[in-house]
Amino acid sequence: MTARYIPRYTYEDYKQWEGDWELIDGIPIAMAPSPVSEHQILMVEIARELSTSLEKCDECYVVVEEDWIVDSETVVRPDISVVCGRLEEFIQKPPYLIVEIVSPSSAYKDERVKFALYEEEKVEYYVLMYPKECKARIFRLEDGKYDKVGDFIEETAELKGECPITIDFAKVCKKLRKLRQR
Repeated sequence: MTARYIPRYTYEDYKQWEGDWELIDGIPIAMAPSPVSEHQILMVEIARELSTSLEKCDECYVVVEEDWIVDSETVVRPDISVVCGRLEEFIQKPPYLIVEIVSPSSAYKDERVKFALYEEEKVEYYVLMYPKECKARIFRLEDGKYDKVGDFIEETAELKGECPITIDFAKVCKKLRKLRQR
């Protein structure tokens, strides 16, 4: 069987589905069950850092688990997005920054499929956050391709742009480390 016989779906189909899904190039992808506590803690702490960093920026907003309608056949739900400019009911244009918290079940999709999609759609910064090591890998779009900014564990990342963003990863991981010590 070739790919042309695989059914393809659109955003109109996606709106009718029950449960949590993403749609990439017309192919539905079931999302994992609700994230575990470590994932949730990191998501809250990173969103807090981003919100604090953007307090003086009236143009950018931090949204969590918001659908991004890329086109009629692609809808993704990043863990965290920074959207600049007009904010709609759903994300309608490439976010300035996307954070995906990588789990063993999402690693291939986050590191390969979404990496390529976000690069192609010109998302300025892509952050892959690994809970086990509490490590972030940050990429910035340079000449249409992602260039690795670096790996961050205890360091503070300073992301340049219209509204500069600072993320203190020691602070982001503090609660997670405390949880693990109990």
